[in-house]
Amino acid sequence: MNLREFTRTYCQRDNKIASASYFGTFAVYFASLYGAITYAHLWYVMIPFGVIHAVASVRLYVLQHDTGHLSLFETRAQNEWAGIGLSPFTFAPYKVMKDNHNLHHANIGNLEHRETGEIHTMTLREWEEAGFWERLQYRLYRNPFVLVPLGAAFTYFIRYRWPKNTVQFGIWPVIAHNLMVLGWVGIIYLLSGWTGLAVYFSFAFLGGMLGVFLVYLQHNFEDTYWDRRPDLDPQLAALQGSSALDFGHWFDICVANITCHDLHHFNARIPSYNLRKARYALPEDLAPRRIHFREAVAALNLKLWDEDKERLVPFPGTKRKAAIAAQA
Repeated sequence: MNLREFTRTYCQRDNKIASASYFGTFAVYFASLYGAITYAHLWYVMIPFGVIHAVASVRLYVLQHDTGHLSLFETRAQNEWAGIGLSPFTFAPYKVMKDNHNLHHANIGNLEHRETGEIHTMTLREWEEAGFWERLQYRLYRNPFVLVPLGAAFTYFIRYRWPKNTVQFGIWPVIAHNLMVLGWVGIIYLLSGWTGLAVYFSFAFLGGMLGVFLVYLQHNFEDTYWDRRPDLDPQLAALQGSSALDFGHWFDICVANITCHDLHHFNARIPSYNLRKARYALPEDLAPRRIHFREAVAALNLKLWDEDKERLVPFPGTKRKAAIAAQA
């Protein structure tokens, strides 16, 4: 059996499992937020509730991502309405984000269409040809202490108010989404005042940072895949260009199996609740290499795609350019 045939057996959608995942995550999301706000005066109670809330918000984001692929529930309408229902709590306008994400899938691993990716990657050659200010900007952008916290704050709270391609994919759904976000924030304020908003946005920010960290790891690791057409291999781009993270069973549950990102890119019709089963049922000769936590953290040091070595590499030393010139 080849991999395409194998993954097809895990594409069956089940409304019972989907509903348990969807409404169960919402139950944890609201209950943990209520606990964090109610016990805001007791930091040792508030923080555990808040962390649970942050993780639940990431899980809602992953479920919305599933609905965008029409893979969570059994029908298109069910997925579309479920995705719209999730959007005020993920800060992501459903329709535009779905269309942008489909562009990402269509151009995975394509060096000529890096604008469709979530995190920009320069090639080593581009870095060596870049000027001082372009290098400085890219260094700051790829610094994890900038990329993760500032990236989360900018992406979820600012950029998603008007995502890229909004004019092309639909202005009114984004406006309607922003009104829903405003309504949700207004409800929190009416029920719990400024304290409630402070607690909510603090842990929404924490959830955003976890989300950005995961998005980074999905395609940024040493032996990932980039190429140019006509040499670009879509199957290699999906499997080798996307990560298989192994942070443990409970972590997979917390993030709705988005850690199995390679199989997701290979076949986006696999529901999130089937991804882990598919990964661990893979025949040995088809099983991807899994990235563990220590290697994932080390991957934050990888910044540039080396087209000659076909590896993601750190920034070169200051003497690298001189050495290249001397060898020429």
